[in-house]
Amino acid sequence: MTGQDDRGDETPLEPPRASDALGAALGDAARRMGLDPAEERSTGHVVWKAMGGWRGVLESVLPSLAFVVLFTLRPDALALALGVSVGVAAVFTVVRLVQKSPPSAALGGLVAAAAAAALALWTGRGEDNFVPGFLTNGLYGTALLVSALVGWSLIGLAAGFLMGEGTAWRADRRKRRVFFWLGIAWAALFFARLAAQLPLYFAGDVTALGTLKIVMGLPLFAPMVAVTWLAVRALYGRREG
Repeated sequence: MTGQDDRGDETPLEPPRASDALGAALGDAARRMGLDPAEERSTGHVVWKAMGGWRGVLESVLPSLAFVVLFTLRPDALALALGVSVGVAAVFTVVRLVQKSPPSAALGGLVAAAAAAALALWTGRGEDNFVPGFLTNGLYGTALLVSALVGWSLIGLAAGFLMGEGTAWRADRRKRRVFFWLGIAWAALFFARLAAQLPLYFAGDVTALGTLKIVMGLPLFAPMVAVTWLAVRALYGRREG
């Protein structure tokens, strides 16, 4: 693409900065989750939508719960527990596809569940069903922590895009401070999961590990969403017009 200067000469347009592209991607993801601070919604409504409503709660809890219950009752039937867990995820995926949800959203959970089950079947260890979750928590926690420490908080990039100011928030000391601590708080959540669950993984306590995964999932995610939402709304106030 080309642009024109005041003389009418065509000059190449500069490619978008990486921070702008990343902010747009994060903002779009947040908006799809219902986390647009510009919308006039109650905090409860926003948190519930971010969790995906009842279907999101069931999709998050039931596959893991089915695995934990069946493995606890039949430790010698690992394949059965894994099969039922993946089967539950597959049912939710089919429902989403029938309702014409975006394929990526519909298939993401099933692919993750199948990959985790395949690893556990390959090793023959039930606790390995949770390894992909460890990797995800480590990746998210590290990205959030590093971005906050270097002054480019991922929370700030997403909020800046949603509120229409791009990266201009970095020139505001108060916003930088709030986004720094929000990034630290989210990173702490992901690292707390690892700190609590990894000892159970190495001890091979599948029942306790699965239970703790459920307890440290949505019950901790929901209040963090609420705090983030309220903090961003306090920073920007209500959008006029």
